[in-house]
Amino acid sequence: MNQTLIQSAAAAGTFTIGGDLTVNRIGYGAMRITGPGIWGPPADKEAALATLRRAIKLGVTLIDTADSYGPGNSEQLIAEALYPYPADLVIATKGGWERPGPNQWTHNASPKHLTEALEGSLKRLRLNRIDVYQLHAPDNVISFEASVEALARLRDDGKIRHVGLSNVTREHVERACKIVPIVSVQNRYSFADRESDFIVDYCEANGIAFLPWAPLGQAREAHDAVAQVADQLRATSLQVALAWLLKRSKVILPIPGTASVKHLEEDIASAALELPQAAYEKLSGANPAYVSLRD
Repeated sequence: MNQTLIQSAAAAGTFTIGGDLTVNRIGYGAMRITGPGIWGPPADKEAALATLRRAIKLGVTLIDTADSYGPGNSEQLIAEALYPYPADLVIATKGGWERPGPNQWTHNASPKHLTEALEGSLKRLRLNRIDVYQLHAPDNVISFEASVEALARLRDDGKIRHVGLSNVTREHVERACKIVPIVSVQNRYSFADRESDFIVDYCEANGIAFLPWAPLGQAREAHDAVAQVADQLRATSLQVALAWLLKRSKVILPIPGTASVKHLEEDIASAALELPQAAYEKLSGANPAYVSLRD
């Protein structure tokens, strides 16, 4: 790893979500601070709290979580570690899933559930209003419009500042924008998993933040390519993967997640990594075949 890289999220520059929430472009995803199977409390609570606090010291101003992470544990830990929150910290959370058990996820994006989920998030996060509240995923048995309309009403009630979407198509985004302004989209995306390319382009054209989840997942075929670039830049493969995302579009806000201070520092250092255009183009030719470089 190149020890000369600046460990500050500010090195990536900023993006303004919804016209009024300016954040550094490297954020933090808080899913991994829960137990195995994204279920229950973490095995090492103090390490999780230390990671959250270190993220703030490293300039992270955007933390992404969800009521289903735990469920509830991620939001509780964020509040325990960071409340009262720094004035510039934006917390984005999500609702629309239920959790019957470890590694189990079931849809529930009914207006009733979303209202209850939001109230739970407000309580756990110790907030009166969520800065960015995202529909975690469309529900096949609930009208998508009904789900978005519920979030629009909660926004009108002052409990949500801005509405975002997750795990959606471009059509979903366009339909939602007819109901309420959409400020962010969160889909799986990496240099080797570009199914959402068209959505990234749409978000860039419309000033919508794009939060890629699984930003460290790469293609098996591309592993050698990213490793070669990493060697040339005296960086890690994970840092190169994040640098690709930052270069891909000015609206992309990577939110890598970890419960390790060491890995957090490695991820944040990618904000200062300059990816040469030739390396960017080489990686952009990768074929999707998913494997995690973290493992």
